[in-house]
Amino acid sequence: MASETATPTATVERTEHGNWKAGVVAGLAGGLVMGAMLSLLMTPVIEAAIPALYGLSGGIAGWTIHMANSAILGVVFAALAGALPRYAETPLESAGLGAVYGVVLWVVLAGFVMPIWLAAVGFPMAPPIPNLDPMSLVGHVVYGAILGATYPTLVGRM
Repeated sequence: MASETATPTATVERTEHGNWKAGVVAGLAGGLVMGAMLSLLMTPVIEAAIPALYGLSGGIAGWTIHMANSAILGVVFAALAGALPRYAETPLESAGLGAVYGVVLWVVLAGFVMPIWLAAVGFPMAPPIPNLDPMSLVGHVVYGAILGATYPTLVGRM
């Protein structure tokens, strides 16, 4: 004679920490606009400084590295938006969060990490530390705002 026994099952609560795919695509959107600004307004940065970080030179290398960084930083933004959903629900709120994120990236990455790294690899035109160029600030804020505005519109689609 067969018998059935009920086995209790554990319920695992899963917390969503942001949509990484939406972060990649939104990061690429912001990176495309920022890259165009760099190409037009700060050409030596995209053609020399960014590729020099990896011992390379030229605009194609600069664009490739810039877009890869934009995608990676978009994933970091997705995690931030997942941790702070109150500030990333609508495109406007998320654009504000993205703009603040852009300022943080400007201070930390452009202001300190990049000049230290360029000096370490012997780049002859390494900027001073800190490198708080206002034009770079504009580019980073634009990157963050576009990343932020784009992200919530992609979350449900990816």
